[in-house]
Amino acid sequence: MKCRFFTVLSLFWISLSQVVEGCTIPVFRFALDRWEADRFKLVLPAETASKPEIVNLMRPLRAGGKANLDIVTDRSGQLKAATLYFPRDESQSAWSGELNSDSLTELLDSPGRKQLLKHILEGDSVTWVLVEGGAPADEEAALRISRRLAFLEQAAALPIQDPNDPDSQLGPGPELRLKFQVLRLRQNEAVEKPLITMLAGPKGRVDAKRPFAAAVFGRGRVLGAWQLDELDDAGLEDACMFLIGRCSCRVKNENPGWDLLMNVDWPKTLEETQQARKSLVKVTEAASEVKVSNEAMVPETTKLTADALPSSSGSKSTPWMLWGGVGLLGLVAVMLLRRS
Repeated sequence: MKCRFFTVLSLFWISLSQVVEGCTIPVFRFALDRWEADRFKLVLPAETASKPEIVNLMRPLRAGGKANLDIVTDRSGQLKAATLYFPRDESQSAWSGELNSDSLTELLDSPGRKQLLKHILEGDSVTWVLVEGGAPADEEAALRISRRLAFLEQAAALPIQDPNDPDSQLGPGPELRLKFQVLRLRQNEAVEKPLITMLAGPKGRVDAKRPFAAAVFGRGRVLGAWQLDELDDAGLEDACMFLIGRCSCRVKNENPGWDLLMNVDWPKTLEETQQARKSLVKVTEAASEVKVSNEAMVPETTKLTADALPSSSGSKSTPWMLWGGVGLLGLVAVMLLRRS
């Protein structure tokens, strides 16, 4: 499975390197700008869907909700529990169980997904999510991966962007930058169980009960998942270089990977990120101008040095002048006494 995936990835990489002209936007940013997240399907048993409390829970999600989620009611009578299916694949569920306020909250969001969203909106190229069991080997693997990513950040480079190229215009969002992140999760975190299942992918791409790593980019898209003890430096580098390379294939379905369920209004969030970045630039520029202005208003000061002090070359004659004055006063006093 691992060799087959990296063979496909290598073919994509070769096709990227052979592009002479065209879009220079990196894959990870092209995905953020233009790839809508695939929609999961939440299927509810008819009995569950008719409950008033469930109707109220589903109403915000049905009426233009933020999450990439479609809600369907099962009319066959065969479904016994609410079930979440991966996009375009109902052969394997991502979750199944009792639907209530708490379980729906965990399905739609989690601390791990909030952290992923933070990295994405900061402009990070890819976040490697490490799902660990807590063994010493997992710690060693995490350290090795972090060091390798730090090296790749220094050695790699993004495609040169031409601001005048109409095919390479960035959409609203964070500043374009090259940055690799690591997010570590524990397999026994109950609140992250739905996320971990989604990271492992449909059709059992990896064994979610064993430590694994998944590369997340774009609007919560997973490039692939690998068992932690099988992800070597070469595989890590291939995935990273593919994501920071220029995007030659513009059809999302022709690229490897699958999406996560995230409760995010991407167009609105990316626009807000863009506006916040512009506001920060204006504040920074204004602060710089004030600093320069204040420096110009500071009065010029002159430092006194030994060379600037009055010359002391005549100081040796001062004692003789003093004794001369005393002598003159004494002579006057004698003359006055004689007259008297």
